[in-house]
Amino acid sequence: MDPSQSFYQPPGAYNSSEKSVMLQSAAAPPAYQDNPAGYPPSIPSQPVPQGPYAQGPYPGQAVVTVQPAVFVTAAPLANPAPDYLGYSIFTMLCCCFPLGIAALVYSCSTRDANYSGRRELAEKNSKTARTLNHVAVALGLIIIVVYIIYYFVLINNMNQRP
Repeated sequence: MDPSQSFYQPPGAYNSSEKSVMLQSAAAPPAYQDNPAGYPPSIPSQPVPQGPYAQGPYPGQAVVTVQPAVFVTAAPLANPAPDYLGYSIFTMLCCCFPLGIAALVYSCSTRDANYSGRRELAEKNSKTARTLNHVAVALGLIIIVVYIIYYFVLINNMNQRP
C-alpha cells in the first residue's frame, strides 16, 4: 500500500499491485534443512534482505534464536535403602492400623528419597519405617494373645457357674 494514499478505501476497491505482492509472499515454505544435532541453526541459512526495514529472512518475520531446554535429573541410587513397603502394607492391614499407616508414609518417603538421590534421608526414613513395622507387629501379636487369653478365661468362668 502506498503511504501517500489514504488508509480508507471504499468497499470493493483494491490495488491490484498490492494483491499481487501478497500472493507472491504467500509462496510455499522453504525446503526442510537437515540438522543432525537436532538443534536449530544459530545463523539463518536463507539470505537476509538488506535495507532499513529488514527484520529477518522473510519480510515482516523476526529472527528468534531458541536454545533447547536441558532437564537435569538426579539418577536413582545404585544401592538404594530398603523401603519396607510390603511389610508396611501387611502391618497396616493385619496388625495395627494406625502404626501401619505411619510406617506406610515413611516407606513411601524412603522410596521418594531413593529416587531423588538423597541417601541420608532414605536411610533415616527406612529405619523409621522398619521400627514402626516391628512395633506394629509386636503390638498386634500382644493384642491377639490378650484376646485369646480373655476368651478362654471368659469361657472357664461361664463353665464354672452352675
